[in-house]
Amino acid sequence: MLKRFFGSLSKDLGIDIGTSNTLVYAKDKGIVIQEPSVVAINTRNDQIIAVGHAAKEMIGKTPAHIVASRPLLDGVVSDFEVAEKMLKYFIDKVHRETFSVMPRPRVVITMPLDITEVERKAVEDAVKNAGAREVFLIEQPMAAAIGSRVPIQDATGHMIVDIGAGTTGIAVISLGGIVAWKSLRLGGDELNKNIINYIRDHCNVLLGDKTAEQAKISIGSAYSDDEVLEAKVRGRDLLSGLPREIVINSNHIREAMGRSLNTIVDNIKTVIESTPPELVADIYERGILLSGGTALLRGLDKKIAHEVRIPVQVVEDPLTAVVRGTGIVLEDIDASKDLFVTTQPDLI
Repeated sequence: MLKRFFGSLSKDLGIDIGTSNTLVYAKDKGIVIQEPSVVAINTRNDQIIAVGHAAKEMIGKTPAHIVASRPLLDGVVSDFEVAEKMLKYFIDKVHRETFSVMPRPRVVITMPLDITEVERKAVEDAVKNAGAREVFLIEQPMAAAIGSRVPIQDATGHMIVDIGAGTTGIAVISLGGIVAWKSLRLGGDELNKNIINYIRDHCNVLLGDKTAEQAKISIGSAYSDDEVLEAKVRGRDLLSGLPREIVINSNHIREAMGRSLNTIVDNIKTVIESTPPELVADIYERGILLSGGTALLRGLDKKIAHEVRIPVQVVEDPLTAVVRGTGIVLEDIDASKDLFVTTQPDLI
């Protein structure tokens, strides 16, 4: 009875909590929040100064008593208290327009494929402490497949590669379960670091994370036959210590990211090698699906298709595929019980 009462006052939520961005899907409303996973906190009084876009703008610009940080590292919670505060802020923000004084929603939240039982429990506890009355965990590639309208319950093989900021999940799905998989602590953030290191080593210029990311988005390319684009970037000259502007092009970005991209391709091959032949035949016929923000990198689909010899397609709106999957699951949570990952009960 009490759960039904809280349910009538709260909106069930689907949350894709990522290293770089957090997206929130509210039942019957769609995607209501799409903001960076960044929190700025005043350490003197432990108060939140800003969350999301406003907090991201503060990174690298704050005085000593204000800390702007990401509570997730490589797709898992690295700062439990900050993650809890961020989730509570987003949950309260969704319910701000309702009459709910103390929202207690049911929450479907995503997680990487390879997180440990301890990391899984940390996510569940953070969401419950943030105000959820029930928490359901679902793996990111599974949610991405559902959000891309893949018929996951069919007796056919579907391969999806979800590349986020902190993790890459590679999964073969059939009959509502994951048959073969691989998870990498590698994603868009690592590609940004590759660009920073390359420009530092070859041009003696140190770029900031935001500048490297903008270069990756604007001129980055993963495939050698793509059009070569140029861009001006500004950083600190390591020899003089003064500001300096240089011109870089797509070839520089591709060379910088080469090793990390090849690691992703090699692991896709490894997953295919461990997949039953009948499912490999299905994947060859249907192709590989790419989701996640990094799937938008120019030429990445062509590079993977060229290396793996299987057609590759980027799903519609890859950045939101995972959270859209949680939204579909929210429509009938009871019918989706088999898709959720359960945590082991605490031992007494």
